[in-house]
Amino acid sequence: MEDLSVYHGPIGMQEGERRLALDGRDGCYLVRDSDSVTGVYCLCVLYKGFVYTYRLHQDDAGSWAAETTPGVEKRYFRRIRNLIAAFKKPGQGIAMPLLYPVTAEALAGTRVEAAAAAASSAAALRQPSPHAAKRPKNRNKQVQQAFG
Repeated sequence: MEDLSVYHGPIGMQEGERRLALDGRDGCYLVRDSDSVTGVYCLCVLYKGFVYTYRLHQDDAGSWAAETTPGVEKRYFRRIRNLIAAFKKPGQGIAMPLLYPVTAEALAGTRVEAAAAAASSAAALRQPSPHAAKRPKNRNKQVQQAFG
């Protein structure tokens, strides 16, 4: 696979959909490995809350094509990067032009930041409150005496 920032590898359909939903914009897209066909990739694009998936396959000559809407002539490209550039324009036989790349690097950075924030929050919860030392040890006895 070309060195594409939108290529997410073998993440599966559900994870691909989750990643697109995180972005949430119509026209956001990514490329992942096909779950069902070895050596085939999927171009996934979000449109009106649905993820549309188009298989990308390479012919014997090494050219790449996408399965598009019936009636739209199949086009071949020497590189997936060129295919993606063409599909950024309207009228290419897909639900929505490719507008917003969802990059694997951006998601990796988001996961690292989220993990660091979660670890920081957990550490803060484990630390005793600065007011904890000021509380009397026999507070329950004091409350009972006050109301007893």
